[in-house]
Amino acid sequence: MPGTVLLLAAAPLGRGRLVDAAGVLPVLAAVAPAVLSGTDTANVVELADPLEPQAVLTRLRAAAAAPGPLTVYITGQLQLDRKQHLPHLALARTTAPTVRYTALPWHWIREELRLRSAVDTALVVDLHAEADAWQYVAGRGLDCGPNAAVYGRIAPGAGRRGLAEPLYMKAVATLLRSGQRPPLPVLHEQAMARIAQSSAGRDLVLALPGGSGPIPPFAPPPTGPGRPGEQDPHAAISAAVQSGRHGDADALAARYEQLAARAHGPASDEALHWVEVRADLAMFAGDAGRSCRAWLTVAGLRLAAGQPADSAAVEAAVDRAHHQWGQVEDPVLARELGSTLAELRLRVPGRRSGALDHVKKQLRQLQAAP
Repeated sequence: MPGTVLLLAAAPLGRGRLVDAAGVLPVLAAVAPAVLSGTDTANVVELADPLEPQAVLTRLRAAAAAPGPLTVYITGQLQLDRKQHLPHLALARTTAPTVRYTALPWHWIREELRLRSAVDTALVVDLHAEADAWQYVAGRGLDCGPNAAVYGRIAPGAGRRGLAEPLYMKAVATLLRSGQRPPLPVLHEQAMARIAQSSAGRDLVLALPGGSGPIPPFAPPPTGPGRPGEQDPHAAISAAVQSGRHGDADALAARYEQLAARAHGPASDEALHWVEVRADLAMFAGDAGRSCRAWLTVAGLRLAAGQPADSAAVEAAVDRAHHQWGQVEDPVLARELGSTLAELRLRVPGRRSGALDHVKKQLRQLQAAP
């Protein structure tokens, strides 16, 4: 089965640029796709200094949904938004005041990978962090969720010394150009050895074989096996989806949702994680109505539990419900779900302007239809 590789290099185009992120892409692109992936064949998607976070999300979502192993190489810089103080990957148009709207929230990456297994999913990262973001990751780490192996480094910005170089990723690319990809832990150690003198021990090194790093708020709970020897449910679900057994995948997720609800309560993060998984499974099965309803449920439960309307988890749930609602073809069901979505949009307008107006306009059209 072919693998998938996503090469993402991003940094602001103006004075806020900390690192020459795109400079590493020619070196990575010179590596054979199969070597980048570690599979016999691979599809490679390259994003150089993208402008829109939604465009990056679309490419990431497609890569995460592809069957087979996935490796994502990310080079760029981290910044915190001024409202929620959460890490974002800065894009070409990002400035300090506009991080929330022009950069890619890091938790979007974690969310898109949540249905995959760490057995066949890997992140290789070389990131530079501006001052506030560096304090954040130095104290909390960078949460990538439990479903991806993560290797790389995060370095503080170079300040007045000019643009930093993505030395770690260049070392990775140089090693891979030999034509062979060693196991990622070995590749990581070889790359770190090459840049050891220049990093001078100041970098935050990421070497997480199972994605088991620090878990900040709003991270999906680590839901690996309950008992020794039991298969990781995420791996089993992913295998079922890839083989077209959508009913089996949902039944397994429903089982874990029930177990989590009994152990921690139906509104707990543990239980809501599995509701979110089932919402994505409905999307993969082509049931937009069921997916929309599940996301509306997640948003309502999080709000009822006291989570702020502008929290990352609540906004993500409403945005996903909105997206799935747009795919619902049954006008009766669309009107029903749209009314609930409109009520939620009054409380959770989201980051994109005009979301509530869009729901109201679509509802008027649905109500006018015979």
